[in-house]
Order: sequence, then structure tokens, then C-alpha cells
Amino acid sequence: MIDLTKIRAIDIHTHAEEPCGCHSDDGYDGLQSTMASYFGAPWSHPPTVPQTAAHYREQNIAAVIFPVDAERETGYRRYKNEEVAELAAENSDVLIPFASIDPWKGKMGVREARRLIRDFGIKGFKFHPTMQGFWPNDRMAYPLYEAIEEEGGIALFHTGQTGVGSGMPGGNGMRLKYSNPMVIDDVAVDFPELKIILAHPSFPWQEEALSVAQHKPNVYIDLSGWSPKYFPPILVKYCNSILKKKVLFGSDWPMITPERWLSDFEKIDIKDHLREDITKNNAARLLGLM
Repeated sequence: MIDLTKIRAIDIHTHAEEPCGCHSDDGYDGLQSTMASYFGAPWSHPPTVPQTAAHYREQNIAAVIFPVDAERETGYRRYKNEEVAELAAENSDVLIPFASIDPWKGKMGVREARRLIRDFGIKGFKFHPTMQGFWPNDRMAYPLYEAIEEEGGIALFHTGQTGVGSGMPGGNGMRLKYSNPMVIDDVAVDFPELKIILAHPSFPWQEEALSVAQHKPNVYIDLSGWSPKYFPPILVKYCNSILKKKVLFGSDWPMITPERWLSDFEKIDIKDHLREDITKNNAARLLGLM
């Protein structure tokens, strides 16, 4: 279990990656190396889950970790949720397991979600509308949201432009339109007890994300995927005021390291008394750790 007294932050947004060379035929390694170049990451293939745990332990930071199930839309094999959960359990002093299920999987996905929460201690689910190719308010996804809501889980949605496929021909087939955060307003209305996180500064829809999070009590924003030095002024303003209890530190590891994010966060104009809430306490409350 996470000991809040021993960690300095909770990173709400990190990615689980398989060891290198598991699937040489699906193009995923090429995608990852392109993304590493885009973000300036210091590796040719992302670190494994045990390597991630070791890094976070060294930094005294806890992390929510998840795979992304986009195999239907992209052809990239998914990293099995059970394997990620088992590795997280082996490193439960620093890792908090989320899962990912493509909502197009229908009733199979609903059964899997309930089983993962009940049998593997999964705390939430990552959705990536751009990679998974769906509108978040498509009714075909609603049975999955209902299951997550009933089981007390969290739904974390990628929003805004993505580094996935950036600079590749046709953006590697990724359609940005699916990740407009305003679409998730419908989900927040229809599932008022479902805890929702809008991931990333939602370029070019930042104000839409702020509006949804301010208006809907069950919606939060994570600050992953960007160095804080690039945050738009309106996002910093809301972090310091209306949304001070609803914004969450996230790095988007392994593309951005948590120590780099936290170092840059120290240099932006955030009120001192709010910093620990943003880096740790808001996430701890949302995850039921305090």
C-alpha cells in the first residue's frame, strides 16, 4: 500500500510498456521510437513496468500506471491488463493499477472491467478516444462506463492533441476530433457518480476542458503530457483558484519524467499553499488514499 508520509507526489498518468521486441510485426516499436524523438525522451524503447517502479521508488513518487487497449483500431497488440496489475501488485509501495479496455469490445469489455476491479484491485480505466477511434459520448460505450461507475472506479480520458503519431504520415491514422473534452461533458451528465479525469492540457480546447471541470463536480483535470513551463496562462489561473482542488499532477511517463515535470512546476506562478494539493493531496483524495 502507498504510504503518503513517504512519498512527495502522486503521478496520476504513467504508461505501462512491455519489454522490447515482444511483437516485431505490428509497428509499435517504430511508433514508440518516433514518439521518443518527438518528446526528446532519452531512450530508444520505453522502460518496463519494473523499471518504472524502480525509477519512481528512487524519486519517492507514487504513480498510477496503465496500458492502452487500442488493438482494434491500430493493430498494436495490447499489454494485458492482468499482467500490468500483477506487476503493479509486486510494486504496490509505488504503483497504483489502472487498466484499459476498448469500449468497442461491448459486453466482453464490461465483464472484463468488473472482473479487473473485483479480482485485481484495478482503480480506474484509461480511455484514448483518438487511438481507440470513438466519440466518448457514443452510447455503445455507456455499458462500460456504467460498470465502472457501479464498481466505484475512475475513468481517465485522453483529451486534446496527442504526441502519438505526431509527424507521421496522416498522423498515423489518429483523428484528433475524438478527443475534444466538451464531448465528455455528456458522459459527466449521464454518469454523475462516475469520477472522470480529463488528461492533459487540452490543446486546442483548453477552455472547454476548464469549463467542463468547473461545471461538473465529478470531473477533474490532469496536467500530464506538457512541461508546466508551457501551460497556458488561463490554466495556471484556474489551478490557483476555481479548480485548485480538481487539478492533478501527471507526467505522461515515460515521455516526460516526473522529476523534470516537478522541477518545471516549481518555476511557474502557483501559490505555495496549493502546490502539495496539486502534486499529491488532490490525487490521494480522488484515489481514496486519504
